Amino acid sequence: MKLAPWEYLLRPPFAPETGGFPDLAFPLMVAAGVFLVLQVILYNVQTRRLHRHFPLENLQEWLLWTGLATFSLVLISYLFRFYFIFPLISLLLGIAAYVWIRFFRFPPLIEAYNQQLRRARFYSQQKYRHPEATVRPKRSERPRRRRRR
Repeated sequence: MKLAPWEYLLRPPFAPETGGFPDLAFPLMVAAGVFLVLQVILYNVQTRRLHRHFPLENLQEWLLWTGLATFSLVLISYLFRFYFIFPLISLLLGIAAYVWIRFFRFPPLIEAYNQQLRRARFYSQQKYRHPEATVRPKRSERPRRRRRR
């Protein structure tokens, strides 16, 4: 490295052969590809696991699209040899979106859903609290009539 780190941001393309970031270009591309594949696998596993819980499934979908956009932009910037500032900005915005989705957007929705589940469980317990609540009452004994033949 002969230049200051901030001078490399606007060097021609984000590619090792043109003097952009030779030590960062390929590892960043590989990491983006690996994270993209892991994001898709994680989405498939979690949505199968949480298919009955809409807010948790919705959270996974938001994370999937954020990861797809972020890591695809990094791969595209390597493929088309963009300036390094573009993948850096897309990574920072993608990480900020991940943090916002996971820690600010969905926790109130998940908490409201948990309260709804607790309320439903409580009413279900109240309904079946009495030991004979699930036992059908016997029919009253009426005198049977004989059928005419």
